[in-house]
Amino acid sequence: MMSDEYPVPEEWMADISKILFTEAQIQARVAALGRQIVHDYADKKPVLVGVLKGVIFFMADLLRAINIPVEVDFMSVSNYSPELRDKGVVRLVKDLEMPIEGRHVIFVEDIIDTGLTINYLLRNLRARQPASLEVCVLFNKEKRRLIDLPLRYKGFDVPDNYIVGYGLDYREQYRNLPFVGLLKAQALHQPAHPATGL
Repeated sequence: MMSDEYPVPEEWMADISKILFTEAQIQARVAALGRQIVHDYADKKPVLVGVLKGVIFFMADLLRAINIPVEVDFMSVSNYSPELRDKGVVRLVKDLEMPIEGRHVIFVEDIIDTGLTINYLLRNLRARQPASLEVCVLFNKEKRRLIDLPLRYKGFDVPDNYIVGYGLDYREQYRNLPFVGLLKAQALHQPAHPATGL
């Protein structure tokens, strides 16, 4: 199920209760999303916009699956407080470096759950008057959705559990797993990693 090219720490494997999507399944779905985008944007030179950090794995593979001219840029956000976070209000830590007015923009996200934060960011991007703005998400946790979002491109629906791997983390760990798996409940209550303090 896992390649020898990607050695996984035994303690991480002990924290995973089930592998939801293998590396091969993820790569096949990303390739299919890339083909859809190529078909829809063949003459448009889209701008792919992602939010750091979790999206880096998906964004890199998606870009390799797109064989038309395309540009990429990133934003980074930080939550203010639990109260504002629950309303989807975030602080922009890193803004886009390129103007998107009149451009065809695809907002690329690794996972969407409540939809509040992405809705806030989409409003921010729409205010910049792009020619079009669509959403491409790899993992869709629809059960937790609090706001309706138009998802033009969708990879997988996922259960309402804590999942890690392929960019998704818990306390900055597990991002570099080549697959996506369910994190055991006991792993969510472990003390902070001594090296990171997280």
